[in-house]
Amino acid sequence: MAAAKGEEEAGEAEAKPRGSKKKLILLAVPLLLGGAGAGVWFSGILSPAPPPPAAEAEPQPVNRQPVFVNMPDITANLNAPGRRAFIRVKSQVEVAGPADAAALQAAMPRLVDLFTTYLREVRPEELRGSAGTHRLREELIARANIAAAPARVTDVLFTEILVQ
Repeated sequence: MAAAKGEEEAGEAEAKPRGSKKKLILLAVPLLLGGAGAGVWFSGILSPAPPPPAAEAEPQPVNRQPVFVNMPDITANLNAPGRRAFIRVKSQVEVAGPADAAALQAAMPRLVDLFTTYLREVRPEELRGSAGTHRLREELIARANIAAAPARVTDVLFTEILVQ
């Protein structure tokens, strides 16, 4: 009887690992399949294709002509310690359309103030050469976009720049 009891215990010891491996496989396979399915779903592979565009809703060509707004002449002192230096700028501002031009005209006092304030901080050395003019243009475009907030300024065109 003792021998039979020992054999039963040995059989139970061997049976437990087999049963736990089966349980592990039975739990792991559905979890892996569910994870793979969720990955495919969230990656967008299973999302439906967008509907084709309607034949009657063809896009019309948009004829956008830029509008140029004349700026008043701006004369300002430059930041030149120990000497007198001035700049005179005549320019035009390019906007996308008439609505933006109206918004820019309404914001013209703010725009002139921002331009003048910026020009008073510029040193004469910073304006030398085409690189200096390009930097000046970029800075004025950024300030013009701030002043005419809903409108979008696309360029500032210089008619005259005089540095003395």
